[in-house]
Amino acid sequence: MSMSTAIEELKNINFEEDIVNRIGTAPILARILVIVLVDAVIIGLIWHFLITPQFGELKTVEQKEVTLRATFDSESAKAANRGAYVEQLEEMKKTFSVMLRQLPNQTDIESLLVDLSQTSVASGLDVEYFKPDSEIPREFYAEYPIKISVTGQYHQFGQFVSGLAALPRIVTLSGIDISDAKKDKRNTDEESPVGKKLKMDLTATTYRYLEEE
Repeated sequence: MSMSTAIEELKNINFEEDIVNRIGTAPILARILVIVLVDAVIIGLIWHFLITPQFGELKTVEQKEVTLRATFDSESAKAANRGAYVEQLEEMKKTFSVMLRQLPNQTDIESLLVDLSQTSVASGLDVEYFKPDSEIPREFYAEYPIKISVTGQYHQFGQFVSGLAALPRIVTLSGIDISDAKKDKRNTDEESPVGKKLKMDLTATTYRYLEEE
């Protein structure tokens, strides 16, 4: 069949009559065209409904794989260092136990108050007032703030703070305020910067371990 003859047949094809109604007897070129179109439609439907969704699922699976690999590497590192973690945990327990022993119980509070008072006197300070406040309960311990006001020289304040740090119990200082002491007859060295008497107000907080009832 020549090219001119094939083109002429295509021009004379009536789609409804020659292809739809008489596909079996339609010209061979028309049948080939129909087969190609049908195959293209089928392939397009398969690609759209079956293959394209798989790309989205593949991307999701790849992302999940990356996450699982990162989790696996993290857990593997933990498993490899498990012995070190156990030793570190035991050491933390020992340290925590030592710190708990530094928290006085109810019977030690009074002796601790005596230690604080004696430390201020031993530093050469004059105690203006020494006032324990109400206990403040926390999760497993209680705070016991004590308001202290003392007068003396600057280096004596340093000795007082050092003495508190040397106590076997935990004591923290806050609200420290240092100012000039009121003028009185005893303040004979007032004009000397070194011997000038100062007043220090602060809050010393100690802690008590709340034992389980």
